[in-house]
Amino acid sequence: MIAAIGLALGVVLGLLFQPDIPLALEPYVPIAVVAALDAVFGGLRAHLDGIFDDKVFVVSFVSNVILAAMIVFVGDKLGVTELATGVVVVLGIRIFSNAAAIRRHLFHA
Repeated sequence: MIAAIGLALGVVLGLLFQPDIPLALEPYVPIAVVAALDAVFGGLRAHLDGIFDDKVFVVSFVSNVILAAMIVFVGDKLGVTELATGVVVVLGIRIFSNAAAIRRHLFHA
């Protein structure tokens, strides 16, 4: 319940204040969002499997975002912009894998 309230509050505050993202950070925001979604779907899957641990979720959430941003940053510095695409593909595969497990759990199919 607290998480849902926090999410709703965050969305409302974001819509009200409309924060500006510094130009230097713009390439990393989509990657951070995809990494965060991966952690959220993994946490939901763990919850449905009965093995959810809030400490593991927080560490996974933060480390996914930081690691994905670091990979993209290093790729930018090396001139290999395809690393961002690679990160999105890998995290996308994990998101769809977790979504499939969640669907199987909820619909028994």
